[in-house]
Amino acid sequence: MARPPKNPDIPSRRGVSASCIALPYGKASPWPRLIDFLAERLAAVDREGWMRRMAQGEVLSDAGQPLPPHAPFVPGTRVYYYRELDDEPPVPFLETVLFQDEHLLVVDKPHFLPVTPGGRYVQQSLLVRLKNRLGIDALSPIHRIDRETAGVVVFSVVPKERGSYQSMFRERSVHKTYEAIAPHSPSLQSPVVRRSRIEEAHDAFFRMNETDGEPNSETRIALLETQGVWGRYRLEPVTGKRHQLRVHMNAMGLPIAGDQFYPRVLRGPQESEDFTNPLRLLARAIRFTDPVTNEPRHFESQLKLGWPT
Repeated sequence: MARPPKNPDIPSRRGVSASCIALPYGKASPWPRLIDFLAERLAAVDREGWMRRMAQGEVLSDAGQPLPPHAPFVPGTRVYYYRELDDEPPVPFLETVLFQDEHLLVVDKPHFLPVTPGGRYVQQSLLVRLKNRLGIDALSPIHRIDRETAGVVVFSVVPKERGSYQSMFRERSVHKTYEAIAPHSPSLQSPVVRRSRIEEAHDAFFRMNETDGEPNSETRIALLETQGVWGRYRLEPVTGKRHQLRVHMNAMGLPIAGDQFYPRVLRGPQESEDFTNPLRLLARAIRFTDPVTNEPRHFESQLKLGWPT
């Protein structure tokens, strides 16, 4: 028997879209009540926490009706709940809206702010902040940049147009320009192209490494200016592997200033941030032909990278 599709009419709350879980089929369910299943399978929230959320109407059926703590476990149905964190660290930097029309929203994201909810961040994510601030519940990012990276992020406003915009990145028809501050290399006086194979590190899920094999990443790198031992570089990624710019610069002996992961881990994903030392990586500009309106689009960040002291 096929599972029912997710219900698109389940509303968001405080800018957070509902998460969905499908209750498994089985001839004899080991969970008499729904709360038994939630406490076992979604154990990041303890039983008392699920009791509280259900009593507050924060766990819903596929029809959007609140499910009380005594609700039975019904195999094959879908249940919706809202992700929240009891102790979410604040990010003390604000995003700036650069452009908005009926199709797109373009924002300057500050350092340390994730684009979407994940890990330690829900309300302190760019997407949720913008939903709460602008009241656009259908808002969705059409691309991502790392939490540590600042700069231009583009969002789709109309759900049915989202796929057209996202397909630009799959087809590599978007031109992106980044800037980074890293050690000055006297030997790098002309633009270079870095090609390599990047894979997830075996010893740390949050890091990537260059490995042997056919290249799957490419970045164009050019030195723009110098200040003492530091240089400001223009980075133009042709591909979009995770941490690509950070990995390529580090592999060239030019780790980006403020990088907590490369060349070695200084601060893990769950450790508190040093807001005085951001990653000096900025998504400077993005350019593409709009697949919906067919007009040229070019957006540029108003942020600037600070030289390390």
